[in-house]
Amino acid sequence: MQLSAKSWTLIALALCIALAPLAFPSSFYYRIGAVILVNGLAVTGLVILFGYAGQISLGHAGFAGIGGYSAALIPVHFDVHPVLGLLAGAVLSGVLAFLIGRPVLRLKGYYLAVATLGFGILVFIVLNNEADLTGGPDGMSVESLGLRSLSNALGLGLNTSEVWYWFMGLIVLLGAYLALNLHTSPSGRALRSLHDSEVAAGTLGVDVARYKLTAFVISAVYASLAGSLQALLNGFVTPDIAGFLQSIEWMTMTVLGGAATVLGAIFGAGLLTALPQALTVFAEYEHMALGLIMMLVMIFLPTGLLPSLARQFRRGG
Repeated sequence: MQLSAKSWTLIALALCIALAPLAFPSSFYYRIGAVILVNGLAVTGLVILFGYAGQISLGHAGFAGIGGYSAALIPVHFDVHPVLGLLAGAVLSGVLAFLIGRPVLRLKGYYLAVATLGFGILVFIVLNNEADLTGGPDGMSVESLGLRSLSNALGLGLNTSEVWYWFMGLIVLLGAYLALNLHTSPSGRALRSLHDSEVAAGTLGVDVARYKLTAFVISAVYASLAGSLQALLNGFVTPDIAGFLQSIEWMTMTVLGGAATVLGAIFGAGLLTALPQALTVFAEYEHMALGLIMMLVMIFLPTGLLPSLARQFRRGG
């Protein structure tokens, strides 16, 4: 039986997650791996929005901020488990994306990018200024998800970083599975038609406005979940989670790895999360080296690192 491209992608991703710990020299690297996977979840949502539907968002960290602070505030004020805060943040982000997406997604190109950027800045300002509620620039602590206790109850005996790594691995696999299912569905084909030409898609009967809004809402939920999980992983959250640089980092990861593919975007997330750790030997030249690498990849591999390498491998074969 011949496996589909979706199955091969999930198998490759699962193998990468399962085998990566063999190269980890200490438990610290499990934490780096967990951070990579959190970013991988966020960029999977951007693949749906940007890679499939061709819509640019420079304010998606705003939804991460909503998710992160929902995970922090709701358990405190309503005395519920942090999972409910995470889910509430995802629902709130989806509703907000629906409400602001209807007018914003009528814009195109850099107008759309600036409008979404404005949303992200607005969320950051609210989180930063409402010190009585959010702790202001200093942030606030986040209640533990209890994964370590669950690990001990199951007799696994893993430390916190290890538990978070494997937990995030399962979450990312689920997120990738849903995104890949969407890609091969009729709705996914409609979304991809928008990427090439909204006019042509509309001529063929695609409800352009509805599908653009759908992609925006789905990607917002992914970003919110990533923000909640990042806050729970760190045990602390600050307004920086909704900052402009976070949005830019996620978009860069998506484009660098290959915006049209889930595996490529997650690869980009891994590369841009791990590279700063590897480039610390360059001290003050770290950011310069990172920028140079990104420029070279974009110049010589414009479709993204992973798709370009895969194409070269097929030609070589």
